[in-house]
Amino acid sequence: MTGRHALVRHPLAIAGALVTTVSAVVFIALFVAMLAGLFHNPYAGLVVFVAIPACFAAGLVLIPVGMRIQQRRLARDPTARAEWPILDFGRASVRRTGLMIAALTALNIVILLVAGYGSLHWMESPAFCGQVCHAPMHPQFTAWQQASHGRVACVECHIGEGGAALLHAKLSGVRQLVHVATNSYPRPIPPGAQMPPGAQAQTCVGCHQPGRASGDHIRVIREYADDEQNSETLTVLQMHLGVSSSSKHAIHWHADPAVRVVYVSTDAERQTIPYVRVTDAKGSVKEFRTADATDQTIGGGSRRTMDCVDCHNVVGHPISPTAERAVDRAIAAALVSRDLPYVRREGSRLLKESYSDQDAGVRAIEHGLRRFYESQEGRGDEQALARTVAAFQDLYRRNVFPAMKVTWGAYPDNSGHVTSNGCFRCHDGEHKARDGSTISADCEYCHTQIERPEAR
Repeated sequence: MTGRHALVRHPLAIAGALVTTVSAVVFIALFVAMLAGLFHNPYAGLVVFVAIPACFAAGLVLIPVGMRIQQRRLARDPTARAEWPILDFGRASVRRTGLMIAALTALNIVILLVAGYGSLHWMESPAFCGQVCHAPMHPQFTAWQQASHGRVACVECHIGEGGAALLHAKLSGVRQLVHVATNSYPRPIPPGAQMPPGAQAQTCVGCHQPGRASGDHIRVIREYADDEQNSETLTVLQMHLGVSSSSKHAIHWHADPAVRVVYVSTDAERQTIPYVRVTDAKGSVKEFRTADATDQTIGGGSRRTMDCVDCHNVVGHPISPTAERAVDRAIAAALVSRDLPYVRREGSRLLKESYSDQDAGVRAIEHGLRRFYESQEGRGDEQALARTVAAFQDLYRRNVFPAMKVTWGAYPDNSGHVTSNGCFRCHDGEHKARDGSTISADCEYCHTQIERPEAR
């Protein structure tokens, strides 16, 4: 038996060749199937781009390991010592063997490159972020699908530009994988987790343009009472957004590239802000502090340059701050029938109840609504009731996740000040500069209320 044949006859080398060959064939077949759209399960990518390439690479490693073990075994028996093979390319058999080895090596490299690219691409997909890590990211994935950014991939916002940001994200992913594997991830997932620093410069402005001239927008807010008629209250606000606003102040002044706002927060959720430093377009600097802020407090806090996500912190995957607000929006959108008496009160009550899991909550909502309306005279429209039950169940599925301890208000919305401190974290009239000026709490800095139409 020739030397090279003796080396590859080791069981480990044979097993490696077998694993590599089978993995290559399976990978090519499944990759073609994925390109043809035959797989829709999010775990398919885990198999095709991670598990099978890992088997392929392991097989490649086993071949030289087995050959090395066989070589050492032969070295201990002088009568069986294998000589180095003579590569005589003048012989047709040597040329064929060399050509086959070169072709298989090239094919192996192509498979590894395709698998590597595919795994990287797949691990950046929303399906991987939200469905493979099903339990931890289920609330965020569900909310993202219904949000205004529902067609923007997770990595477009959660990974900044450049190689350093990619490395940071992948290392964070390894840490998160350990947390998932050891079931040690926080419940709920912290708000704004893994948003890159300087999100305004790196992500938001890729689509949004803070320097673009914009004026006032009209916002209509519909709220409903808990009475039998579900009485409507209409609030119309003229929102002063950009530089061409009718007001001398504008909300998006904070996002002006010529303005720099630095603040210090003393809590992880950035809800307590004792210090603000503003550098305006002319380069003038002014510092504002609350009355109880000390140098020690400010020095021990977290310093951050303000950007888009300091106000728009839940725009990517919003969880409604209150059940009442979610119900009001559903009624305004005609998803919930306002003709059903007390529907706002009963729906809000059932949505706020505690249930053991999401399925139990969905069942209880239907049971509670049907039992209530069965006790009412006339019972109302069955189709309207069925549509309303489905709407409340959908609200619950999109906002409450008992397994992750996510419920109404779990993630404060900083873009307003009705359900959380939001704007009033700074605009409270309590942040004073040395010259006595304050960060104004005047409502008309941001909006003017238009005379309200009569409620029906």
